[in-house]
Amino acid sequence: MRTSKTFSIRFWANPKKAKNNSALLYARVTVNQKRVEISLKRKVPLDLWDGKNKKVLGHSSEAKQINHYLEETRVLLFQIYQDLKFQGELITAKKIKTIFLGEDENSHTLLELIDYHSRKIENTHAAGSIRNYAVTVGYIKKFLKKDRKTTDIFLKQLNYKFICDFERFLRAYYPKGHDREMGHNTVMKHIQRLRKMVTLAYHLEWLDNDPFRRWKMSYEKKERDFLSANELSNLETYEFPVGRLERVRDIFLFSCYTGISYADIRTLKPKHVLEGMDGNNWIVTHRQKTKTKIKVPLLDKAKYLLEKYHDHPMAANTQTLFPVISNEKMNLYLKEIASEVGIIKNLTFHMARHTFATTVTLSNGVPIETVSKLLGHTKVTTTQVYARVLEEKLSKDMIDLQRVLNDKQKEKRD
Repeated sequence: MRTSKTFSIRFWANPKKAKNNSALLYARVTVNQKRVEISLKRKVPLDLWDGKNKKVLGHSSEAKQINHYLEETRVLLFQIYQDLKFQGELITAKKIKTIFLGEDENSHTLLELIDYHSRKIENTHAAGSIRNYAVTVGYIKKFLKKDRKTTDIFLKQLNYKFICDFERFLRAYYPKGHDREMGHNTVMKHIQRLRKMVTLAYHLEWLDNDPFRRWKMSYEKKERDFLSANELSNLETYEFPVGRLERVRDIFLFSCYTGISYADIRTLKPKHVLEGMDGNNWIVTHRQKTKTKIKVPLLDKAKYLLEKYHDHPMAANTQTLFPVISNEKMNLYLKEIASEVGIIKNLTFHMARHTFATTVTLSNGVPIETVSKLLGHTKVTTTQVYARVLEEKLSKDMIDLQRVLNDKQKEKRD
């Protein structure tokens, strides 16, 4: 059908992909000599296809149904062309196809969003956070391939069911090298990262609706381990026969007495040790994770450890305050240390921050607001995760309270 000098529609059956004498029907739309093919998702017997008149031969109900569908398709494609012309839009064959298929050419896909988000965070997030997002993206791609049988989807296809199905996929997935499926909180973390990306799409107006608006995130409350005062003392006084274990122990202890994470300790340089307004030495730096500025006055035990490694050749090579090794090796050696010292807890470097927050500071009466500042938290509520009040502290506080009450009762009697 020729409707103008620049626009035409032609139907055809593709014999190259025919199976059992049945071929798919296509509509070929041509605008200004540029054309696109649109699969009509209908099949027709090749021996009944009239290539000259572009219709199915015969008077069977099936032939009438297909021919009626072809005519409806022709009318719809022509109407799209006329609407674009009336609106003064630039008319292309591709644009007609996207409107016909209900795929706005400005629609964005999930992989487009992931790529945009990756570029957005590459200079604003810590390396660890970027790696975590990469892991989540890997699971999203696996989910699309296994569950949706595709490599990408339009953002408008994201809905509540997609989130539920992704959660189900994660719960049943066994990560490589693990002997069991993911834990609940791990699943929630991956969904939380997907949610942040989708929220970005919503703010960019790539999405009309937020598919997470009815989604409830839930985390299982887990007790965070820390070293007791006795365990910390045993770790400090233990004589290690191997030098590398002693070095790892000392760096761990430095974190126990400063609350500084290993990611930040390994980048500390002499320039980060400054004299504070009190005449004491302070560590002044920024957290890699949040870019928050932290200022930590050094306790005597932390000062001793700095002096111990002042001229250490491994630290001198990297121009850092302590010898630098990878976080993975650090945690591996901490397992050895726990075995040597007799600590039955799962010793990880992050436990040092918990120990600083509980055993070293809060249990000795340091206010939680101060601990929050020392840890580099922007909100006190974040610090409350670490805020374990030990039994002996509770006991001491209650004894002090009883003493106050006794004194008041005595005053009344007098």
